[in-house]
Amino acid sequence: MRVLVVKMSSLGDVIHTLPALTDAAGAVPGISFDWVVEEAFAEIPGWHPAVKRVIPIALRRWRRHPFRDFTGPEWRQCKIALRRFQYDAVIDAQGLLKSAFVARLVKAPVYGMDKRSAREGLAATTYHHRIPVPVDMHAVERTRLLFARALDYRVPSGQGEYRVRENLSQGKQGLPPGLLFFHSSARKEKLWPEPHWVELAKLASDAGYAVWLPWAGPGERERAERLAGQAPATEVLPRLDLRGLAGMLLEVQGAVAVDTGLGHLAAALDVPMVSLYGPTSVKLVGAYGRNQVALQSPLHGGGTRDPAAIMAAIGPTRVWEELQAILPGRA
Repeated sequence: MRVLVVKMSSLGDVIHTLPALTDAAGAVPGISFDWVVEEAFAEIPGWHPAVKRVIPIALRRWRRHPFRDFTGPEWRQCKIALRRFQYDAVIDAQGLLKSAFVARLVKAPVYGMDKRSAREGLAATTYHHRIPVPVDMHAVERTRLLFARALDYRVPSGQGEYRVRENLSQGKQGLPPGLLFFHSSARKEKLWPEPHWVELAKLASDAGYAVWLPWAGPGERERAERLAGQAPATEVLPRLDLRGLAGMLLEVQGAVAVDTGLGHLAAALDVPMVSLYGPTSVKLVGAYGRNQVALQSPLHGGGTRDPAAIMAAIGPTRVWEELQAILPGRA
């Protein structure tokens, strides 16, 4: 059985889809998957053993110049790749109009969430098979249930498995015991106060850990440099791609992250991590996996609408205590 998965973005959403593939591979003998994904995240699906082909797409880039790019050679090649094989099913795991559009480019039965379950209910009108999925479940469990109902098997009991760590060779950099701090987010309201990061880095240094700070854009690099300038044993990393960050994650003892896709990457690689949630819900999108502690701000859903105050309510001492409890050899 050959299935096309449409889950194009973002990084965390792509990672949340992986356990559903593990379930299906265990339940349906001989099943394999092709996966349509935004070019920035095209590495991730190929790490899963059930994925045979990754089809990069660049809707985010093409929509800047739609009249040029949606008539150009890249778009034509993408459509050819989508139609290269005959699929038994297409699963739109994203539930948006743009993903539904891509799914319908393929001549195969399309499965997706129904209008009450999909992120954009209008997308459901394009599917051949509309599947109800409770909206109050964690994102990973919603996708596991979608795949199970689309492919006619029962969701396995227990926590889902990402199955990507074994396909990444562990680095041999000989790093000292250390931690990764994912301090950045595309959404300002998710950021943790810089003084809290500095205090946490000091606690980690006092316990004998080095701290590494990744970054992606100029603003993130500037923040990382400010933090490193105030905290001992803290280093700003060079700019790394996803595979480079995955390699670092396979070597560190643990991580701390705000609600960001790279935090979900750490969870997928079974890295002990404390993740910090203010405006977003731990119940729906909290880091999912082994040795994960997702801290919800005590002000979440409360009287204040000040995002800075909501995130600041998670104190660095609490974060350090939770992290110590899950670090290797420290429980």
